[in-house]
Amino acid sequence: MHDPSKGALPFEAGSIARTVEEALLSRRSIRAFRSDPVPRELVERILGLASRAPSGTNVQPWKVYAVAGAARERLAAEMHAEFLAKGEGKRQYEYYPTKWRDPYLARRRKLGWDYYGLLGIGKGDFDKTKVQHARNYVFFDAPAALIFAIDDDFEKGSWLDYGMFVQSVMLAARGFGLDTCPQAAIASAHTVIRRHLPIGEREIVICGMALGYARDDAVNTLVTEREPVSGFAKFSGF
Repeated sequence: MHDPSKGALPFEAGSIARTVEEALLSRRSIRAFRSDPVPRELVERILGLASRAPSGTNVQPWKVYAVAGAARERLAAEMHAEFLAKGEGKRQYEYYPTKWRDPYLARRRKLGWDYYGLLGIGKGDFDKTKVQHARNYVFFDAPAALIFAIDDDFEKGSWLDYGMFVQSVMLAARGFGLDTCPQAAIASAHTVIRRHLPIGEREIVICGMALGYARDDAVNTLVTEREPVSGFAKFSGF
C-alpha cells in the first residue's frame, strides 16, 4: 500500500485513476498540458459527478463557467496581456493570510523554491518568475478551463461546501485520465473574465481550473510534501 506521507504516485501522463485512492494520490497541480480537446460531454459528466458533493441543507452554492476553443483563446489572451501590462489584480476576497507565520510560511516558500527550481528559475529572478506566473492566465495551455463563482451573500459554510465540490471535480477528472490545476490566480482577473463570460454582478469569482491531458514536462513531476497524519490529527478513544 502506498504511504500518502511519502508523496503522490509516480507521474504518468494520461494515466487513469481506477480507485478513489489512486485518484487522490495521482492528483496534482499540472502546469503543462497537451492541446488535445476535452469533449463537452466529458466535462458535463465530470461536473455532474462533482455535483454529488455535500452542501449544507443541499443549497449547492456552486456556479461554473466552462470555456474551450475560441472562447478560451480570447479570454486567455486578454488575461495574459493584462497581467503582463499591469500585474496581478485584486481578488474579491482574501485567499491567503494577511499575516504569514510558520509553519505555513515555510511550506509556501519551499513550494516556490521547488517549483521554480524545476524550471531553472533562481531566487530573485523576478522577470522569469513573472513570465512563468503569467502562464496561469493561459491555463498552462490546457484546452478547457473552468471558472468557479459563488453568490456574494453566502457565508463561510457554503465556501467550505464549495471546496468539496472543487475537489470532487479534480478527483472525477482523474477517473477519466484528465488532469487539472486549481488556480487562485484566476480570481485576480475577474474584471477581465466578466467581459467574456455572463457572470452576475453579485457573483464572486472564487478560482479557475485548467482541465486537460498532462504533458510529461519536468514541471509536472513536482510532488509536494505533506504533513504526516500524526502531525495534524489527534486521536481519542481508538
